[in-house]
Amino acid sequence: MIELLSDPWLFITIAVGLFMAWAIGANDAANSMSTAVGAGAITPKQAVIIAGVLEFTGAYLFGKSVTETVRKGIIDASQISDPNVIVYGSIAALLAASLWLLFASKFGLPVSTTHSIIGGIVGYGIAYAGTSIVNWGKMAQVVASWILSPIFGAIVAFVVIKLVSKTILQQKDPIESAKKWAPVWIGLAFVVIGSMFYIKVMHGKSIFIAVSRYGLAAGIGAFLVSFALLRRNFKATDPYWGAEAIFRKVQVLTSAYVALSHGANDVANAVGPVAAVYAVATMGLAGMKVPVPRWILAMGGLGIAIGVATYGYKVMETVGKKITELTNTRGFSIDFSAATVVLIASWLGLPISTTHTVVGAVIGVGLARGVKAINKDIVKDIVISWFVTVPVAAIIAGVVFKILMIVG
Repeated sequence: MIELLSDPWLFITIAVGLFMAWAIGANDAANSMSTAVGAGAITPKQAVIIAGVLEFTGAYLFGKSVTETVRKGIIDASQISDPNVIVYGSIAALLAASLWLLFASKFGLPVSTTHSIIGGIVGYGIAYAGTSIVNWGKMAQVVASWILSPIFGAIVAFVVIKLVSKTILQQKDPIESAKKWAPVWIGLAFVVIGSMFYIKVMHGKSIFIAVSRYGLAAGIGAFLVSFALLRRNFKATDPYWGAEAIFRKVQVLTSAYVALSHGANDVANAVGPVAAVYAVATMGLAGMKVPVPRWILAMGGLGIAIGVATYGYKVMETVGKKITELTNTRGFSIDFSAATVVLIASWLGLPISTTHTVVGAVIGVGLARGVKAINKDIVKDIVISWFVTVPVAAIIAGVVFKILMIVG
């Protein structure tokens, strides 16, 4: 490996890949920890430690052993015959996505890291071979995900928080209602989490196996444990505080799952292009699929963890505190809804952005209390940032690619 690292382009790609991993941690930390922090379930410092450890664990242990060279088939790799194009293109795409994520994180804007890297890949593809290299059908799916994700997230979260409120918070005795209904909601949440663990973390393909084996086992286990604990140990003087307290601990678990899942999945956005250049350096060519060595997965996981720790607080604050005021039941409803939408989308094969879904769910929970509960200026800024992500990353990548082709 030391010999390979003497290859300057591989070394540069690894450095830019680390930058990208850091930027993913800085921006996407909000997906997993923002609701728990915003609702007061955990402190920002605890969120950083939990997210950092679980993001790294997810990336290293469960990160895909085979990562697509050209992310999701967004450009036609058969039109690329020169291995140097893969090298320069990968560097350009990573750098463009990283710079955009850094800019978005500085202003606390939650954007999609997947859309950022897709924009970078499209940019270098067009700069190399024109618009014919782009799979516009796939790009249409990406655009659809901008619209579908927040809408689905908002609708499901709106319904869930209304049902949680009706079954628990609006009852005459919220504590007794919580003892009865909280295990049901917790069980349902863990059906989704168990199913998602199989699909997103273990990369399973069958939705039937996901739900029947993993989802139901997790859901029944969570129901029984929470039912037993609440019957035996739970006492509270303030009924509403008591009902919220039940969901506080559950929120930490749901957030921990999202962090583990995110590390397993989004590490590909940082290490996929690195793996492609590694393949060029070792084999002289880049196939559509390349094996990712463990040290590259570890590098990606470490970068994400450092990004969470050093800069993740800005986006976490926007999603957790600035869009709408959160409580533990609202935070639970957001996590539950976002995971449910992503699970159903995986089953139906719909393109869904986790970032957009979480933000949509936060908005949906806010709307349950009326439009005035939403900070419309923040929402407007976020939506604008979503729509400029792909074009901005594409333009930066195209320019960087042209420069690298000249100097390389």
